Amino acid sequence: MPKPNIHQGQPLLQRGEKLADAKAAAILIHGRGASAISMLPLIDALAVPGFAYLVPSAAGSAWYPHRFIVPRNTNEPDLSSTLQTIGDVLAKIEDAGIPAEKTVLIGFSQGACVALEVAARHPKRYGAVLAFSGGLIGADDELVGYEGSLDKTPIFIGCSDVDFHIPLVRVQQSTAILKTLGADVTERIYPGMGHTINDDEIAFAHTLMATLV
Repeated sequence: MPKPNIHQGQPLLQRGEKLADAKAAAILIHGRGASAISMLPLIDALAVPGFAYLVPSAAGSAWYPHRFIVPRNTNEPDLSSTLQTIGDVLAKIEDAGIPAEKTVLIGFSQGACVALEVAARHPKRYGAVLAFSGGLIGADDELVGYEGSLDKTPIFIGCSDVDFHIPLVRVQQSTAILKTLGADVTERIYPGMGHTINDDEIAFAHTLMATLV
């Protein structure tokens, strides 16, 4: 049987400033088949000083086993363990004296889906949410029942219009839902782009993160 706490106890990579010295924090969530180390080039590309960068690791290099657009229960118990893992990192950051409004959730692919899901399920004012190629998790009929306010949290969702892994309609659905939760959403769709992060997305993210320090 699947382990209910599969991601708890996995390594947490830390870069940038120490939490005790940082002005802001970022949680970077890697994609399927990747690892915490795979996010180091993104940290280097962002290069925003004053940040503590924390990168959790998924057991088996996947936060959940199936596609993000299938019914949520098919991705359990991994999905719940994933959300708890990110919640634990958020708590660690807050315990160090950095509030949620100075904390950025950043994810690519499966990690982008996780970042958006955390924000939608636990809405509050975050520093920002940066979702590179992702959308909210669950079947279409499960994209309901979100409650609370993101209180104008800046959210960026960037994706290709032909991404095999991320249907364009799910990106658009996610944008609409997050706006109803009070987020300030910027959605950018890049024609013909592959499943990757481009320079425009990096530049947008850098500018947004710099405002927090």
